Amino acid sequence: MEKDADKSKSNVHAGHRKRLKERFLKEGLDSFQPHQILELLLFYALPQRDTNELAHKLIDRFGSLSRVFDTDPKDLQSIGGISENTSALIALIPQLSRIYQKDRMRSMTVVDSSTKACEYVQTLFTGRLYEAFFVICMDKNNKIQHEVKVCEGTIDEVPCYPRLVMETVLRHQAQKVIFAHNHPSGKRNPSTNDIEYTQVLARVLSDVDIELVDHIIVGADGYISMADLGYVSLDGCR
Repeated sequence: MEKDADKSKSNVHAGHRKRLKERFLKEGLDSFQPHQILELLLFYALPQRDTNELAHKLIDRFGSLSRVFDTDPKDLQSIGGISENTSALIALIPQLSRIYQKDRMRSMTVVDSSTKACEYVQTLFTGRLYEAFFVICMDKNNKIQHEVKVCEGTIDEVPCYPRLVMETVLRHQAQKVIFAHNHPSGKRNPSTNDIEYTQVLARVLSDVDIELVDHIIVGADGYISMADLGYVSLDGCR
């Protein structure tokens, strides 16, 4: 009797998995609840286990689907049933999404507006838990030549020396430059330090005939162009 019950339960799980996969292949994820998306993902790490309960447990513990994906793998492993292999799969999703978005955006190599610049920059920060500072090097026609992560810091600070920035700009022979950094735990508004740092670098770049086009900040609430706020032009720096 016990073996029959186990077999019946296994058949129920198998049928549920099959239906959920078929629904995804037919409809996509738009109509899925957050726990169902996570449940579907966990199928591939836990082939012999009912992942519905575990998906609910993860979302209840961390608050939302996005927070589950953004959680450090070691913290995920504190939940019963989450192995190193499973936590690695979960942590892979936001980083895979970032690479996917960057690859799609490569066709838009000419950045001729702050909107396009912000859209491009957003792809650099998907899934990043810590502040990072990027230098985007362009030619005179605003065509992107290189994107370089110059510095990475903590969740609310990224120390980045002007010397490192200038070395990057000169090494890649940039004629125009966009700076970008993120506020992963805060708002997109520039801090006093952000403004002062931008103004210092705008002057230094101007001295070697390189134009600072923009400094874009990506926050938890969206993005902002410091050029649109008037902090990038040399007139705004004086």
